Amino acid sequence: MRIDIMTLFPDAIEAMMGQSIIGRARDRGFIRLYTHQIREYTTNKQMQVDDYPYGGGRGAVMQADPLYRCWEHVCGEVGERPYTIYMSPCGRTFTQEVAKELRAAHENILLVCGHYEGVDQRFIDECVDEELSMGDFVLTGGEIPAMAVADCLFRMEEGVLPEESCYTDESHWNGLLEYPQYSRPEQWHGRKVPAILLSGNHGGVDDWRRKESYKRTMARRPDLWARFDQSTIKTKHDKKILQQAKDEFAAQQENEE
Repeated sequence: MRIDIMTLFPDAIEAMMGQSIIGRARDRGFIRLYTHQIREYTTNKQMQVDDYPYGGGRGAVMQADPLYRCWEHVCGEVGERPYTIYMSPCGRTFTQEVAKELRAAHENILLVCGHYEGVDQRFIDECVDEELSMGDFVLTGGEIPAMAVADCLFRMEEGVLPEESCYTDESHWNGLLEYPQYSRPEQWHGRKVPAILLSGNHGGVDDWRRKESYKRTMARRPDLWARFDQSTIKTKHDKKILQQAKDEFAAQQENEE
């Protein structure tokens, strides 16, 4: 997968995305990430990319022309029109399901980072295929959302993580939250690691993790639990684990009351 990012702050993106797992995967050629400084595509000596909004109001708006010139350059580098996403609070909310959809449908994605009061709508109308939001809040620019999207997509690429289960076992992949995790020492501040995790019983550990995933989702994200399709649980054993989770959660609720 190739992801290009149009931004006013490429150094900030390079500093973050060049580190750790994503940075190593990029160095080894498993993923391709390129940043593009929008200011390099202006036609004025000041490298100005913004101006006052028509109709008045505070702030400034990023101009359509430097954005378009940068976008056109990226299209030439890629060799085709990449699927272009503008990071915007007006877009649909980015989720793991959206990430799966984007990864399955597109090999080349271009993320556009806005600033100030946003970007000229004419650029969006002409060049943007979709707007994506991180949630119901506003940031000072699109760089943090763009890095979040790129990281989420890249970690699903072959070779980035040791194996597929490294991301399929995590929160939101199957509509549930992940189970609790523990490491050494066995006891810390009087708190012990659950005995099942020390037992060596791999089947028991798997059951415990599944049950804890159900319970955590019920407790923390009832909206996710309401959407979880319980009909996908087919075997008698798996149905038993689900029922145990429900019973334990109900008992816990009663005790808290």
